Amino acid sequence: MRILNQIIAVCTINLKSLPQRFWLSLSTVMAVALVVGVLLAFLAMAAGFQQTLNGTGSANVALLLRDGSQQEVNSTITLEQTRLIAEAPGLVRKPDGSALMSAELYVIVDAVKRASGMKSNIPLRGVGQDAPALRDGFTLVAGRMLQPGSNEIIVGQALTKEFAGFDLGQEPRIGGVTWKVVGVFAMQGSVFESELWADLPVVQGLFRRGSITQTVRLRLTGADALAGLQRYSDDEPRLKLKAFSEKEYFAGQSSGTVKLIQYAGWPLSIAMAVGALAGALNTMYSSVASRSREIATLRCLGFGGFPAFVGTLVESLALSLIGGLLGTLVVWLLFDGFTTSTLGQGFTQIVFSLSLTPALMVQGVVLALAVGLIGGFFPALRAARLPIVAAYAQG
Repeated sequence: MRILNQIIAVCTINLKSLPQRFWLSLSTVMAVALVVGVLLAFLAMAAGFQQTLNGTGSANVALLLRDGSQQEVNSTITLEQTRLIAEAPGLVRKPDGSALMSAELYVIVDAVKRASGMKSNIPLRGVGQDAPALRDGFTLVAGRMLQPGSNEIIVGQALTKEFAGFDLGQEPRIGGVTWKVVGVFAMQGSVFESELWADLPVVQGLFRRGSITQTVRLRLTGADALAGLQRYSDDEPRLKLKAFSEKEYFAGQSSGTVKLIQYAGWPLSIAMAVGALAGALNTMYSSVASRSREIATLRCLGFGGFPAFVGTLVESLALSLIGGLLGTLVVWLLFDGFTTSTLGQGFTQIVFSLSLTPALMVQGVVLALAVGLIGGFFPALRAARLPIVAAYAQG
């Protein structure tokens, strides 16, 4: 109990003396806040991107690509293959007996970012009339659906926020042709909100693709029907297509970009943490030096070296914790929910919102405490071993 009382007393004295070293302490707090802020900004970007792709697609919708293709832009499906796949078992059928399916073409076009004025790639998807029925949560939030055979497009609402020229009623030039934006659609924040949609035959003609498409989407009677669809494709020599659940496909597309963002964020933050660590060491050594006579007095009164060690370490951890919480608060206020875009499949932009989750906040605070622990350990050790005579001489 005696040692505990000593630790509490020393910690209280150290923390109350922080205003005496205000500017030095503030520099440590700000350095740690910067480190945590940079890390959390990267991690929030990765989390937001992953949430957007993981929230896209349905387990009951199959996506067919050419065997060996991992992305829509690299796939090729002929009209004959599309007709054959429509006869597969396990498909939801419309009242006329035809399969609920959509053969689609995915092409890359240019757009201009609103904020920077820079050109970027965005996807133009040629779709049929059943495309909305194959997307869970599809709603038109403005305007109307496009008319088949016309140069009309509908635009995802996330894309309209990030790119200029695609507001309702505007007439952008795409592929040397003037189009008219007749509708804006939402889809629960999914990746499809980063796309332009136009009539499939019009897109095929404009980009000289003949009757070729790149993907076929089909509504399954249940998630277990996917295996039967794949067997049907494998058994038909004219098909040889690869079947994915739409949800599985988009979840897989997120992994590479998420890892890239995380691999950029952590090394940069660790490099900055080294600088913050140097600041923490300087602060805590100065703290010990300025309190050398005080530490010696406590030792004369019967206080041991261990309470001095713990008190100095607690001071360092307190400064780092304040910095970590400050960095977390700044990122949450400035970036949580902030809309941006980055490269997705086929080198096209995907619009998403940064997401600072509680788990990420914990990672930021843990990093801050690690800086405080390492930065305070050696000064704390010095405080515990400080000779009484030397302390009075120094004081």
